[in-house]
Amino acid sequence: MKKISIFLFLFVSILTNAQTFTLNGKVVGKNKDPLPGATILVKEANKGTSTDFDGKFSVNFPKGKYTIQISFIGYKSVSKEISLTKNDAIEFVLSPNSTVLEEVLVSAVRVKANAPVTHSNLSKKEISKRNLGQDIPILLNYLPSVTTSSDAGAGIGYTYIRVRGSDGSRVNVTVNGIPYNDAESQGSFWVNMGDFASSTESLQLQRGVGTSTNGAGAFGASLNILTDAISEEAGGEISNSFGSFGTRKHTAKFTTGKINEHFEFAGRLSNVYSDGYVDRAFTDLKSYFLQGSYTDENTLIKALAFGGKEYTYQAWSGLTAEKKIENRILIRMIMKLIIINKIIISYTGMRS
Repeated sequence: MKKISIFLFLFVSILTNAQTFTLNGKVVGKNKDPLPGATILVKEANKGTSTDFDGKFSVNFPKGKYTIQISFIGYKSVSKEISLTKNDAIEFVLSPNSTVLEEVLVSAVRVKANAPVTHSNLSKKEISKRNLGQDIPILLNYLPSVTTSSDAGAGIGYTYIRVRGSDGSRVNVTVNGIPYNDAESQGSFWVNMGDFASSTESLQLQRGVGTSTNGAGAFGASLNILTDAISEEAGGEISNSFGSFGTRKHTAKFTTGKINEHFEFAGRLSNVYSDGYVDRAFTDLKSYFLQGSYTDENTLIKALAFGGKEYTYQAWSGLTAEKKIENRILIRMIMKLIIINKIIISYTGMRS
């Protein structure tokens, strides 16, 4: 009799553990709007499903602990551990992911990989590797069909870009989709954008006639610059670079991170100095960059202000035959990479 009781107890336990329970759920946004087509993944079972038009889903699993991961395009993914011991219901609330809005910001002037336009994309990481104080044209010098020049010979100060043989007046430059070319000369004065690469999130160079309809003619190329993306967390960065010909760059950046889930303020102060490769061709650039952003579920608003002070010697005057004879300046057509060392100190902190 005792053996039969033990057998019945084990049999009931097995049936209980093997019983299947139903988990009903609903996925909504912050405004309680249902999110149809959201992906539900149960990691332990390696199975998943998706929500219906009402944002609802239903899954059946044996008793146990499971990790439910919810993801939806444009929203931050959410993971939650549950202990399934009975039929249960749960609601998941997803928050919008503001980084998706950055793509919309430049969609009117940028092309995708499959577009029939010859182009090159540079990310913030790729720009940072080459960003040692030189102007943006010099940072693009390695791209196909691009040639650059510099008055001072060091890539700092008055610099110029040509794409497929067309000069700067036929290179359409936009910053966040806003035309930057000078209204009179149609060219771009890069000396007025000292250390702007430190505030650049990404850029795209379209060679030849591109997609941009804003600003100057784009017979040579279109260059679209996208400024820093919105940061979720507060932080700061100090960057210092030193090199030959008395070249140095000092940069200080900060961001407040998201304030009240909507506002973010960021800024940069920079000082770039170089004696120049050419004699008496020094450059002293002081610049600032300020950016204020507002985001909600369907809106992104950015306000930018950048400027500074430039102090350059008269390197653009060129040389006379007499000066060449006196050997005051040795002219070389091949520019050298002047920066030999870079030191970066970064800090990122969470707001309390």
